[in-house]
Amino acid sequence: MDTPYRVELLGPTRPEWSEILTVEALDFVASLARQFEHRRRALLAARDQRWADIKSGALPDFLPETVDIRGGDWKVASIPADFSNRRVEITGPTDRRMVINALNSGAQVFMADFEDANAPTWENMVQGQLNLRDAVRRTISFVSPEGREYRLNDTTATLAVRPRGWHLVEKHVHVDDEPVAGAFFDFGLYFFHNAHELIRRGSGPYFYLPKMQSHLEARLWNDVFNFAQDRLGIPHGTIRATVLIEHILAAFEMEEILYELREHSSGLNLGRWDYIYSFIKTFSHRNDWIFPDRAQVTMTTHFLRSAAELVVYACHKHGAHALGGMSAFIPNRREPEITERALAQVRADKEREAKQGFDGAWVAHPDLVPTVLEVFNTAFPGDHQIHYVPEVHVTAADLLTIPQGTITEAGLRNNINVALQYIEAWLGGRGAVAIFNLMEDVATAEIARSQIWQWVRYNAKLNDGRTVDETMYKTIRDEELHALVTARTGDHHFAQAAELLDELTLSHDFVEFLTIPGYHRLD
Repeated sequence: MDTPYRVELLGPTRPEWSEILTVEALDFVASLARQFEHRRRALLAARDQRWADIKSGALPDFLPETVDIRGGDWKVASIPADFSNRRVEITGPTDRRMVINALNSGAQVFMADFEDANAPTWENMVQGQLNLRDAVRRTISFVSPEGREYRLNDTTATLAVRPRGWHLVEKHVHVDDEPVAGAFFDFGLYFFHNAHELIRRGSGPYFYLPKMQSHLEARLWNDVFNFAQDRLGIPHGTIRATVLIEHILAAFEMEEILYELREHSSGLNLGRWDYIYSFIKTFSHRNDWIFPDRAQVTMTTHFLRSAAELVVYACHKHGAHALGGMSAFIPNRREPEITERALAQVRADKEREAKQGFDGAWVAHPDLVPTVLEVFNTAFPGDHQIHYVPEVHVTAADLLTIPQGTITEAGLRNNINVALQYIEAWLGGRGAVAIFNLMEDVATAEIARSQIWQWVRYNAKLNDGRTVDETMYKTIRDEELHALVTARTGDHHFAQAAELLDELTLSHDFVEFLTIPGYHRLD
């Protein structure tokens, strides 16, 4: 399908999608691409240059040119009424039943995810937009194959949307003969169809922004917001955005990121798995910076605790929410003792975050909402604790401290198994996957495969003295693959998953994002 605006739709269409893929909406997406694509590409090139500088020996540090911003008395925009209490935020993909269940979960916020918890098939991306449009208008419903009906409760969570990061494209839509950035497509369609309706209903267009590495990338988002608001006749500052600090380089520019978005800013969130993965990726040239089993790299580890302290300080200093990490546990109703132990761990983790000063945290399952809500209700009165500004003294050395621990065969085997299971599901169109009683997304596969790559590339030593090499990896991969295939009935994508995992873990140079080579394999 071609429009008069040189926008090509290369994916199939359905009659109901015509309500989303309108000429006017696609023209809006195209206007974003034409206005900002050159800057997006320049920023991606700047990422590559910065990575090259680090490989040459330049360790990251806080920027001297922005020293006046850090610790300044400026504030972000005032908090919208329906975005003030964020004690529990539930996250998940945009499939119809998930959207209804998440909005009904009792959480204060639902982050509908077009990124890490979503496999970016064409159907998922367009149908997800249709689902969110119906959710905004409260017309969404779903009937399961068993006949169970799902509808929205009278009171629902506030909706926020996470578009794809700057590095990803939407191959099914071309603007002027080039694939459009996934960020422009996801943000553009949702904003165009829903901004006015959200405002009419007393809310607003709220977003989560992923994978940023610098304040200049936040500046681009801010300019996109202003352009979009002007285009639709909406006052500047109507959009609100929370930024995920999930890259080690972004940790050095937290206050600067808030400052760039200050008219639109609603805080920061610390993403654990992506943050660890970004550390390994950024310093993939260092054979002396080897991480232990990922299960040993907890939020009490020095570099992660330091980043968490800095998030709370940066946000509260400037009047913004600080959001804690994900509780990904899925309650196991058949084995209540597992659930009891896991809920105790969730409670302890969230009590630590509340004590640090966080205003809320993420969960991946509705059954966790009551536990996390109780923790934050007990921790402070009112909607949040932004008034609490901790004294912190976090240095570059704190953020770059390598965690200590051991590498075990069990850890290697778990990484291989989880990566295979997740990639197989992702290739099949599912981005949120239950594995070993945890709801996993792309970040899990990224940290798993990056650790495998690091251990194989630098012949890491297991705690029993054996060396991790390509032969060991392939032996364990074959064992885990055989067990997974044997246990599966029906069609699957394990052969393709193993092929992609090999490509990622056995390459000489680190492959930056698994979603880029993976996307070529998706419809």
